[in-house]
Amino acid sequence: MSIKFRLILMSFLQFFVWGAWLITVGNYWFGTKQWSGAEFGAIFGTLGLSSIFMPALTGIIADKFLNAEKLYGILHILGGIALVYLPQVSDPQTFYYVIFAAMICYMPTISLSNSVAYSILKSRDFDVVKVFPPIRVWGTIGFIVAMWITNLSGNKASANMFYIAAFAAFVLGVYSFTLPKCPPQKLIAEDASLFKKLGLDAFKLFGQYKMALFFIFSMFLGGALQLTNMYGDTYLSEFAKAPEYANSFVVKYSTIIMSISQISETLFILAIPFFLKRFGIKQVMLISMLAWVLRFGLFAYGNPADGLWMIILSCVVYGMAFDFFNISGSLFVETTTDSKIRSSAQGLFMMMSNGFGAYFGGRISGIVIDKYFTHGDNVRDWHNIWLAFAAYALVIAIAFAVLFKHKHDPKEVEAISH
Repeated sequence: MSIKFRLILMSFLQFFVWGAWLITVGNYWFGTKQWSGAEFGAIFGTLGLSSIFMPALTGIIADKFLNAEKLYGILHILGGIALVYLPQVSDPQTFYYVIFAAMICYMPTISLSNSVAYSILKSRDFDVVKVFPPIRVWGTIGFIVAMWITNLSGNKASANMFYIAAFAAFVLGVYSFTLPKCPPQKLIAEDASLFKKLGLDAFKLFGQYKMALFFIFSMFLGGALQLTNMYGDTYLSEFAKAPEYANSFVVKYSTIIMSISQISETLFILAIPFFLKRFGIKQVMLISMLAWVLRFGLFAYGNPADGLWMIILSCVVYGMAFDFFNISGSLFVETTTDSKIRSSAQGLFMMMSNGFGAYFGGRISGIVIDKYFTHGDNVRDWHNIWLAFAAYALVIAIAFAVLFKHKHDPKEVEAISH
């Protein structure tokens, strides 16, 4: 079995675990359990909270103390145990704490999977810019397959989605121990300060203007990243409340419609090397932000009949919106940080985007939607919800274009490859 195939399998399972429940948990929450929007915002806030401290912490451990692939496997097994318990939960408060435990284990594995892949590929002299995106694209395929299995098996509003995710997590956890070793760097002098020995020197990156600005915008964009994951499937399913759309394909197979977003990801991931070399990191990230404006705006005006094309186009645009920032951001961190703190730096990127960003985005959006966009008998005004999200993304894009100064240098992209 080639090393590329082994990393493809790791990437596939990594996002299969997430895809089995992330998009459909809204239907389980609002439809099956009938719990509130504010509480749901808190649930997605667990992704953010766990990403604030866990990726940085596990990055430090992988940089200094424990093989990255072993830590990666341990976290997936522990996360699988929490997922298995979720179907037993019958109240939102307990659900919050159990999903929080699952996310404490899962969220750091996203950045760890990047670190493991980069380490293995570089140790074998692969061109990372060319080789990594086609490997990472199988993660998106794993996400799609999980979504389709959940929807077609009739579990898009069922607790069984968590059993599906847990099984994949256990398989990946065991598999991780068979991967090539990714040992800690341990390139620290004995007389180094405690601050440096613990790997906290990665936080000094906030002292660099460009890196600090990059992390701040990662946080603001992170607020947008989870919004369609939180509400997209519920939005499409709630067209059933309108008699003319109740039996439409969109309502019945909302999760499959949403999977177009992930299918789009596979195409845009493969296009990233071209866009990076042609336009540079700043322009690619700016394109991502403008794509978020389109993503939300098209959802605002779409419907299952004559507006179906807008829903589908919104899902296509999502691939560009999601990939162009996440992958290019990860590669930006890879080429602008010292090798001794690289896993920690990837953890910081995750902390800001999927940490603070997702936490504040989840909590604030849940409260705002409940207070300003929910009327009568739990009826949500999706048109204005999506327009509000689009306005938010537009403000971020304009601010980024003006404030983030980064000149395109083709040599910078070449440096990532080696």
